[in-house]
Amino acid sequence: MSNKPSPKKVKLVRDSFSLPKAEYATLEALKKRAMTMGVSVKKSELLRAGLMWLNGASDSALKAALTAVPTLKTGRPAAEVATKPAAKAPMKSAAPRKAPVAQKTPVKPVVKKPAAPVKAVVAKKAAPTPKAKPAA
Repeated sequence: MSNKPSPKKVKLVRDSFSLPKAEYATLEALKKRAMTMGVSVKKSELLRAGLMWLNGASDSALKAALTAVPTLKTGRPAAEVATKPAAKAPMKSAAPRKAPVAQKTPVKPVVKKPAAPVKAVVAKKAAPTPKAKPAA
């Protein structure tokens, strides 16, 4: 066995951000493009590669890339108006759903048995300590 020290684990930071749908679709397109080249990649790896690429870019190239990106309103998207009916997502099931089968026997309610009486525990009183007589 070799006693090589294991490399230190990289501390990860979780964050959340918003992307326009078109840019999110670009992530998926880049993943497919990478697959055609025989490289399996995750969205986070694509974003990290983009950061590395931007970090190596010249100041003028970085400025051009940053000015090409439109500014988005930050924060979570507002909830949809309650007057709009919510569209149901189609079910992704191979087989059609069957109607629930009616039970043939009625369900009996669960009756709990009364608990056994609890015996009271009586604490013994400690013997009184003798009082010290005052010195004369």
